[in-house]
Amino acid sequence: MDWLSRFVLLFPQGSVALSERDLMLQAFLFMLIVAVPVFGLIFFFAWRYRDRGAAANEKPDAPLYTPDWAHSYLEELIWWAIPLEIVLVLAALTWGSTHALDPRKPLSAEPPLVVEVVALDWKWLFIYPEQNIATLNYLEIPAGRPVEFKVTADAPMNSFWIPSLGGQIYAMTGMVNTLNLEAEAPGRFDGRSANYSGIGFADMQFVTQADATSTFDAWVSSVQQKYPALDSASYAALAKPATSSPASFGSVSPGLFGTIVGKFTSGEPAGGHDH
Repeated sequence: MDWLSRFVLLFPQGSVALSERDLMLQAFLFMLIVAVPVFGLIFFFAWRYRDRGAAANEKPDAPLYTPDWAHSYLEELIWWAIPLEIVLVLAALTWGSTHALDPRKPLSAEPPLVVEVVALDWKWLFIYPEQNIATLNYLEIPAGRPVEFKVTADAPMNSFWIPSLGGQIYAMTGMVNTLNLEAEAPGRFDGRSANYSGIGFADMQFVTQADATSTFDAWVSSVQQKYPALDSASYAALAKPATSSPASFGSVSPGLFGTIVGKFTSGEPAGGHDH
């Protein structure tokens, strides 16, 4: 399976990633309609009208290729009409898929699991407001249930990405971007930063674990019972620039996510790092 990890975009594990993969392949196939004939004609013309050298001298009566026309309506119609039609098809395809794959669009009528995501230097903090827990560089979600990520940053701009489940979305200070994803079946997926953000960027990765609902509920209960709280003091230490191993927090200070977002618009401190 190691070689498959190099082509993770071609083997999606979620409905959003599957739709994005299909869109990419459709666009690729449409562009081949132009690319294949063009490359074929390059080799054909290179062979057909090559310099024949001595062979031409041996047949002095052979006809020479001396076209006497400046343009041809048929040829011009072909090389303008076909690419134009392909561009129109791609435009329609892109328009429809852009609205269908809007990251803010709910995936189903089922209430999603809400996860608040904070990009830090150089780590990912995940807050589960309904469960009142948090994790660092580790994300657990229930398979078969939509997940609504609310993404922000308490550090330089970054990009949140789980390639197996769907496209990336930017994490920016003072803003909340919404991304809806879903894992169709239990599995373990890599998550990463997709935007360079400093010396620790290469280590800014996390594991996404999708489990059955019962397993997810048991994990939540375990975190609530075993791990310390994430309050303003522990968050201030956590937010300092450094790489970090996965960690869990059994409870979260009320309103922490809103305070992180609001400090960049209202000037209120959230125990963040100095820059």
